[in-house]
Amino acid sequence: MTAPRPDAPPWQGARLHIVTGKGGTGKTTVAAALAMALASEGQRVLLAEVEGRQGISQTFDVPQLDIKETRVARGLRGGEVVGLSIDAKAALLEYLQMFYKLGRAGGVLEKFGVIDFATTIAPGVRDVLLIGKVYEAVRRREGGRRKDGALLYDAVVLDAPPTGRVGRFLNVNHEVAGLAKVGPIRQQADSITAMLRSSQTVVHLVTLLEEMPVQETIDAAAELDRIGLQVGGVVINQEREPALSPAAIKALRSDLDATPLEKDLAEAGLRVGPVLVDGLIQTGLDLADRLDLEVQERDELTGLNRPTYHLPLLHEGLDAGGLRELAGSLIQQGMV
Repeated sequence: MTAPRPDAPPWQGARLHIVTGKGGTGKTTVAAALAMALASEGQRVLLAEVEGRQGISQTFDVPQLDIKETRVARGLRGGEVVGLSIDAKAALLEYLQMFYKLGRAGGVLEKFGVIDFATTIAPGVRDVLLIGKVYEAVRRREGGRRKDGALLYDAVVLDAPPTGRVGRFLNVNHEVAGLAKVGPIRQQADSITAMLRSSQTVVHLVTLLEEMPVQETIDAAAELDRIGLQVGGVVINQEREPALSPAAIKALRSDLDATPLEKDLAEAGLRVGPVLVDGLIQTGLDLADRLDLEVQERDELTGLNRPTYHLPLLHEGLDAGGLRELAGSLIQQGMV
């Protein structure tokens, strides 16, 4: 392990990075960029998802993932990103085999729908099973591979459910309290809760500079704090360069005379009438209002008193080069 850098974040040394955000904010992209940033520091990183959306395979442009841990990218200095898509049904079958040695009986249970019933009727147990796979990966120690062939990881990044559900998903101890007061599942839930509330774990929040994502980010931070989880960084995703300067905004809002603008457009070879010119001015005013809103949302996020990181909007879409650009930005800003 490398020594902490002078600009190291408060969660330096954490082994589990949980990434959440409102749907549509790009939390999977940020989780992938964070995994790539860690891998670029020479680490072997497991990037796991639990929603069955195959977001990791789409982001890295690789075949669909399953419960088999599969390398999806290489980082610098020998680092790599390994992908995993955790399925509750497969996790339950593995769990039953581990604790109850069911063997072929597990397949019989699946055939009769018992597995689907168990993972649907008891969502708290389902979440224990999903996080249990992550928990097991985090507990592995450094050094290549175990005797059973399992890879050992320096860090694990979890692409978690959206902010509206993440508190319940991570509060596994509370969710199974009424279902399993004793036994292996309750012991597993207690162990998972201890890990989630330890310094090994940090939860990062992804948002856009829009009212609803920012409000969900603030609400999620409060909920996570209430259940005893460490809130890490706030990542503002898809930021755009301001299209208007302060001087231009001031001019637009000072009863701008449209005549010189119409003349300038005509000299540029654009024959426009007063109606179109007025429309252009209104578009500029709408954009100025949006920029004002973004400033207000930044101020709201400042109130969380958490390290904030900024990722640009990739106008040409996300590809391997864009993902590395985002990872490099997180490194440069000191998130890893």
